Amino acid sequence: MPELFSSDPQRHAPLAVRMRPATLEEYVGQTHILGPGKLLTRAIEADRISSLVLYGPPGTGKTTLALCISERSKANFESINAVMSNVDEMRRIIASAKNRLANGGQKTILFIDEIHRFNKAQQDVLMPDVENGNIVLIGATTMNPFFSLVAPLLSRSLVFELQPLSKDDLLLLLTRALKDNERGLGHFSVQADNKALEFLAEISDGDARRALSALEVGILTTPKNERGEVVFTLEVAQESIQKKQVQYDGDGDVHYDTASAFIKSMRGSDPDAALYWMAKMIYAGEDPRFIARRIVICAAEDVGNADPNALIVANAALQVAEFVGLPEARIPLAQAVTYVACAPKSNAAYLAIDKALEDVKTKKAGNVPSHLRDASYKGAKKLGHGQGYEYAHDHPEHYVVQEYMPFKAVYYEPTEQGYEQKIRERLQRLRARKK
Repeated sequence: MPELFSSDPQRHAPLAVRMRPATLEEYVGQTHILGPGKLLTRAIEADRISSLVLYGPPGTGKTTLALCISERSKANFESINAVMSNVDEMRRIIASAKNRLANGGQKTILFIDEIHRFNKAQQDVLMPDVENGNIVLIGATTMNPFFSLVAPLLSRSLVFELQPLSKDDLLLLLTRALKDNERGLGHFSVQADNKALEFLAEISDGDARRALSALEVGILTTPKNERGEVVFTLEVAQESIQKKQVQYDGDGDVHYDTASAFIKSMRGSDPDAALYWMAKMIYAGEDPRFIARRIVICAAEDVGNADPNALIVANAALQVAEFVGLPEARIPLAQAVTYVACAPKSNAAYLAIDKALEDVKTKKAGNVPSHLRDASYKGAKKLGHGQGYEYAHDHPEHYVVQEYMPFKAVYYEPTEQGYEQKIRERLQRLRARKK
């Protein structure tokens, strides 16, 4: 068997690195920014690239796109990783770039992988030379640049968000790797089951690196049959990738986006979607107490008095989740999620407290009316406190017309949803007596 990459210094590199597209024509995916006539495509073809920030999940082609841009450009290309680099190295690169531009007119593209790893001071070092055009910056990051990069740097850069690759994109990359004799696995005699490739394309969640790595592990560790072939079956594919990795960062975009989708699905009365997003959080290792707190808030904010039991169920799930932990906590959490999602919805209580808070913040603070003041201590009567107060339970329906506020205002407006309809009817009847 010929040695793979026998004369290439990258012969020991992972398959995902060896199969990295060398030209823009080989690049797969991201058609929303690289389609015909798109801004980025036009800029690359005209060699008029300005500073860019490429933002997206791992394995979506950020570094590859930067390398493809460098292949098309006449500019000198410099690459560093923010994890291992420092200000001194950046300054050396910038000094060389300025000299190159002054003496030969050649531009320099500085590619910084994981640029979010640079702190504010390190990012500020780039500012003057990006501003003056001494370098063209291409930054790659998995973190939302609007949170991880300084505003002045963002204002001087175009931000392009890369999306997870589609299943078809990944199938194309896997097939390409199997056929490529020089960089891929084409020198092996492989019989790949279509179901195996489709499984890898599906479970990799749009991550090309993960799909290609699993393919390589499966091919290299599977014994050949009597005909000298490696049979890559669905079972082999499942063993190669082990537990599916879910893109989920504990304090980043995916964390908050997933939590947002979870809450909005409960609010939108879609128990299936709510269960899916909760399952993603559980699978990724989210703290069950974080999930339970979201359910409690949704029960109060979005269900409210349309079904007062929702808050009781949610709070019970919170207590149980904290007591038993996962994996058992998933069961009471699922009960609470489905209850809250299926319950009638009202945000009247939520709106009411916000209106009241706004009045407290913006209006003159009103004094407590004398008849409502504390009359339990000696001397209170001399001050007139409590005089004229009517005890509600002494009256029909346990209600009496009486002023309880220093000014007139209506905050709580019950809806006609669920149990709140009964509250609405009673409150309308009582409020009518005040008129």
